[in-house]
Amino acid sequence: MRSQAKADRRDALLGAAAHLFARSGFNGVSIEDLGAAVGVSGPAMYRHFNGKQAVLAALLIDVSEDLVSGGRSVVTATTDATAALRDLVRFHVTFALSNPDVIRVQDRDLDSLAESDRHRVRELQREYVELWVQVLQHVHPGADEAALRIRAHATFGLINSTPHSARTSSQPSVRALLEEMALAALGLAQT
Repeated sequence: MRSQAKADRRDALLGAAAHLFARSGFNGVSIEDLGAAVGVSGPAMYRHFNGKQAVLAALLIDVSEDLVSGGRSVVTATTDATAALRDLVRFHVTFALSNPDVIRVQDRDLDSLAESDRHRVRELQREYVELWVQVLQHVHPGADEAALRIRAHATFGLINSTPHSARTSSQPSVRALLEEMALAALGLAQT
């Protein structure tokens, strides 16, 4: 029971950190701001994290691990490469629409991480990209691997940038449009 409460508090702190860092930037948020956002004192934050940089590291490493794990699950759920690619697109669109603050923090504050944490995030990002490239190689046999990697990165850019500008739009229509555009960028027609 107590460990669940601690995990819930940690999740609440990370959610608040994502929102605050996205709004004000890593350097514009204090440890006291983070604590106040979830109803604890700044010093109480140290029960969960050893400092503000550790909060940022947990936020970005956790989300990167979740992307890799989720991407692997998608890829292993089917032997049909085209279906796997469509499912990866759906998975990533869902992630982007659910986590616009985390995406903004990643884009803006990655350099605020300690070098070892930044290296870990980059390593996980490369692993996630390679999942996509492996599927793309099956969908487009004989295609240049570097070109497939560019397609994957371009697709992430398209999907990740849109939630910031589409917050007031109808989520189902944004989701459908993002999926259609991503599939086109990846060389698949929408069915």
